[in-house]
Amino acid sequence: MSPRAACRLEALGFTDVNDYAAGKVDWLAHNLPTEGAAANAPTAGSRLRHDVPTAAPDETLAAVRARVDASPYRFALVLASDRTLLGRLRHAALATAPGAAAHEVMEPVLSTLRPHLALAGVASDLRDHHLTYAIITDPEGHLLGTVHLQDLTGGAGHDGHAKPR
Repeated sequence: MSPRAACRLEALGFTDVNDYAAGKVDWLAHNLPTEGAAANAPTAGSRLRHDVPTAAPDETLAAVRARVDASPYRFALVLASDRTLLGRLRHAALATAPGAAAHEVMEPVLSTLRPHLALAGVASDLRDHHLTYAIITDPEGHLLGTVHLQDLTGGAGHDGHAKPR
């Protein structure tokens, strides 16, 4: 809200008033809570999975592979210490050199989505590009989670049986 509106609300006795200068779209892109008529609209952020294996850039491929093999996923995401998404490790790359560091063989992640996008649009984009999942980040590139086509279209639920590629 604008500083003027915040000031007016405080004058009316409201005590928990904030001026979020970045704006509504930025707020939504960080998957922060909303109110109002559209607050319950299904978005990518409402279907996030938080169980994807992750790796530090200097972690060995052997250590990462153990986590990937124990998960329903065929990949891991490489994150900086602040959860900034750096890249992706496909399962095939994890077998190349077990002692190598993740950053040496990761592929850069070229495309991510924001959590405020409507489910129908995300599902359509995934189908159009023959993808089974999308990586969701905030505007600063911090990993929020993944969304999977099967969760968006009424397919098999998130039960660990499907192996997203």
